[in-house]
Amino acid sequence: MQPDFKAALVSAATQLGLNLSDAQVEQLLAYLALIQKWNKVYNLTAVRDPQAMLTQHLVDSLSLVPALRRHAEGEPLRLMDVGSGGGLPGVVVAICDPQIDVTCVDAVGKKAGFIQQVAVELRLPNLHGVHARVEELKVPAFDLITSRAFASLLDFTTLTRQHLKPGAIWLAMKGQHPAQELTALPADVDVFHVEQLSVPGLDARRCLVWIKPR
Repeated sequence: MQPDFKAALVSAATQLGLNLSDAQVEQLLAYLALIQKWNKVYNLTAVRDPQAMLTQHLVDSLSLVPALRRHAEGEPLRLMDVGSGGGLPGVVVAICDPQIDVTCVDAVGKKAGFIQQVAVELRLPNLHGVHARVEELKVPAFDLITSRAFASLLDFTTLTRQHLKPGAIWLAMKGQHPAQELTALPADVDVFHVEQLSVPGLDARRCLVWIKPR
C-alpha cells in the first residue's frame, strides 16, 4: 500500500472527527489492499484506481461512522448492511466500532465470501458475510439496517422491514437529496432526518437518510 495513503486516511478521519487507533488505520488499509487483490477476479467494484478507491469507498464509508456513534451512544448494536457488495460500509463500521456487530448481506455468493475472508484475515469477530436475498433471510432482528447504493428507499425499507427490532431504524447512504424517493415511501414509514454529509476529498453531494417505521 502506498505510504501517502496512510496520511490521507488519517487526515480524512480527523476531518470527520474520528480518532482512529494505529491498528484501525492499518486494518482499513489492509482492507483496501484486499479489495484491490480480489477485485481482479471477483469484480467487487467498478472503481479500479487505488486512490479513487480510498476516497470513493473507504472515506465515503467513514463518513457514516460519526452518525452511527451518535446513535449508538457507546452501546453494543447489531447492524445489517444490505447489498453490501465488497463490504461498504459494513467492513469499515466493523473496523472502527468493535462493539457494533456487523452482518453484511449480499445476493452474490463471491461477494459474501470476500467479506468472510476479510473477517478472518483482519481478525474481526464482529464481522459476518452472509450470502442471501435479504427478503428470504432468516436471522434474529437487528437494531439498525444500513445500505449504500443498494436500491430505492422504497425497496430498501420494504425488503428489510421484517429484520428490524422494535424501535430500530434504517440509515440509508445516498448521493443528492432523494426527493423523489422520499415521496414514494408509504405512510407507515417516517423519514425523521436527512443529514448532509461532507466527505473529505470527494467533490460530490452525499446525505444520510434516517428512517423509522411508524
